[in-house]
Amino acid sequence: MYPFDFTHMERELLEGELEIYYDIIQHDEKFASLNGITELSRLMLALVLPVATATVERCFSAMKLVKSKLRNRMGDRFLNDCLIGAIEKGLLNVKDEAVMKRFQKMENRRGQLN
Repeated sequence: MYPFDFTHMERELLEGELEIYYDIIQHDEKFASLNGITELSRLMLALVLPVATATVERCFSAMKLVKSKLRNRMGDRFLNDCLIGAIEKGLLNVKDEAVMKRFQKMENRRGQLN
């Protein structure tokens, strides 16, 4: 549906994952007795809900760390930026030097990094 949203490699990976998904569905008893899309959506929700709940709890825990009493007046955009770094710290692989170089190249800045 959205061919320009994904690279060629991502589409190939998705095709492989879909084949695995179809194979699992065909051999899993949970999916064998489903009658319609309503039952499928309920089952999928039951499978996804624990992961979604854990993710939301992780976000609130990070928000407690980032938005303390000292930083209570922080705006939504700044809070969002801080939370992305706090929540996705395991996924982000950005070196400090890369951030400093990018900051140095920006035209509108308040100070210089040493």
